[in-house]
Amino acid sequence: MQLTAPATPRPETRTGTRDADGMAVASFILGLLGLLVLNLFLGPIAIILSLVALWRGTARKGRAYLGLALGVADLAVLAIAMAASNTVSWSL
Repeated sequence: MQLTAPATPRPETRTGTRDADGMAVASFILGLLGLLVLNLFLGPIAIILSLVALWRGTARKGRAYLGLALGVADLAVLAIAMAASNTVSWSL
């Protein structure tokens, strides 16, 4: 009689989709945070993360699109504030 180990079920890994979902949420959070502070840095990061998440096929497309819109809004707020104050940065 030959004893064999029971077949272990292979875990279904969705690391690609899970990573893309995480990127979509991160882009949303960074875009939202970028409206308040560091919008010069957080805006482009939110844009890049949302585009990569959409390219990888995230299940959270709404959050990725919101992250993209907020990243663009970060840069727009910075441009408007810079034009209004005639400086390279803005402060409250």
